[in-house]
Amino acid sequence: MTNSINELEKDATAVFLIGTNTTENHPIIGYKIRKNVRYNGAKLIVADPRNIELADIADVYLQFRPGTDVALVNAMMNVIITEGLDAKDFIANRTENYEQVAEVVKKYTPEYAAEICGVDAEDIRKAARIYATAERGSICYAMGVTQHSTGTDNVKTMCNLALLTGNLGKAGTGVNPLRGQNNVQGACDMGALPVSYPAYQAVTNPDIRAKFEKAWGVPLSPNNGLTIPDVVNKAHHGEIKGLMVFGENPMVSDPDITHVSESLDNLELLIVQDIFLTETAMKADVVFPGVTFAEKNGTFSNTERRVQRVRQAITPKGDAHPDWQIICELSNRLGYPMNYSSPEEIFEEIRTVTPSYAGINYQRIDNTGIHWPCPNEEHPGTPILHGEKFNRGLGLFHAIEFKEPYELPDAEYPLILSTGRSLFHYHTGTMTRRSSALNEFMPSNVVQINPETAAALNIVDNEKVKLVTRRGSIEVNAQVTEMVPAGVVFTFFHFSEAAANILTQAEVFDPVAKIPEYKVSAARIDKI
Repeated sequence: MTNSINELEKDATAVFLIGTNTTENHPIIGYKIRKNVRYNGAKLIVADPRNIELADIADVYLQFRPGTDVALVNAMMNVIITEGLDAKDFIANRTENYEQVAEVVKKYTPEYAAEICGVDAEDIRKAARIYATAERGSICYAMGVTQHSTGTDNVKTMCNLALLTGNLGKAGTGVNPLRGQNNVQGACDMGALPVSYPAYQAVTNPDIRAKFEKAWGVPLSPNNGLTIPDVVNKAHHGEIKGLMVFGENPMVSDPDITHVSESLDNLELLIVQDIFLTETAMKADVVFPGVTFAEKNGTFSNTERRVQRVRQAITPKGDAHPDWQIICELSNRLGYPMNYSSPEEIFEEIRTVTPSYAGINYQRIDNTGIHWPCPNEEHPGTPILHGEKFNRGLGLFHAIEFKEPYELPDAEYPLILSTGRSLFHYHTGTMTRRSSALNEFMPSNVVQINPETAAALNIVDNEKVKLVTRRGSIEVNAQVTEMVPAGVVFTFFHFSEAAANILTQAEVFDPVAKIPEYKVSAARIDKI
């Protein structure tokens, strides 16, 4: 997030939510937005293919066709420019490449985009005016924006909208991706990406690489690593022989599970480090038992870039060990000594090679976390990014044309299938499906289907049906609901026995971020 969570409760005068079911997937943030709307009069725009809870209190609800984000936001920018609502001084002084974007969005009139997106042109105009005229407008998005073959284009388009209106660098504004797990931000900060060392320092930069070679005492590759889809595909073709899976369950979470299973079976060695014997761990040659958050010390960095302490509350059970100890012991046996004595010692090393963390230490975050970047110990941290300037100097507009999703409905598969999460379960259900209380609320998977679509297929509520794509099929109960529009169906990915990702596609993904297109697959529903 460019801004902090609490600003969504007290500072933002307009909030634009797109591709985020906030109250279910980020309940605390959803609560703060709801409170701001109800008690402070903040305006709310919701754009989502599903009629989510916050749509009920939105000033404008845009129920757009899945995968048409760029067309929708380009149309909002068309309105803002045409009606002279753009932040001309901000654009002139702090951005570049505006002219190319203005030229591209000319054709994206509300009427033109309405035909693509399936929404009312006047609602697009209303949304654009609310966001552009707000004193402080905030954009929040989640994986409904990113999990597309055009995910990078979608995100750049959100950034264009913020730049166009000057909604960056001050409280209550910003472009705010809501992270899916508690330490995704921290994992990325620490270099758990194939293209960067900690703090997003490029692997391909020779000066950066020399710094890490000196710190770690080994030569390092000048080449970028592989993304998850690349790893799975190369394993499938025998180009990768061994794989260590750490706190991840690709046998439920990754697209086209049949393909994933074949790829993992093709490995010579599969190691899994986790807290439970997951579906992936059951295929492993070696399993390292890790510990839960309550059994470890260290730090988490949350969605607003706040680095905060995690303290051990209970003693690890059985043979389980903290993750850092397992990795250190494995490294020692492989010939590279890692003789750390504590997570704090590791954090002290992190500070020396990670400029954005340099001013953070355990003493400073003993009670309250600090937002990076924090370059020195006198620095208070940075809750709001881009206040005076952007990291690259000027903010860069990107001219983005709308592209259709890879797999569109046809005669054989006439529906659009989208997938996502429930309030009651977390990711692949490894933890939450062991909770009897949560299972009381949602014991099994369902497919949400609009009453009009259900009637056309002669399907009634709670009827067992077969949900089918080109990759395979699952049997689930139908949940007939107006939450989804006609022609769109939605299912949840937490349930291994009726796994949504048997249905999703692995053959296409975003060309830059390599994120699979979980949100749009051509599908059909068969009666059983």
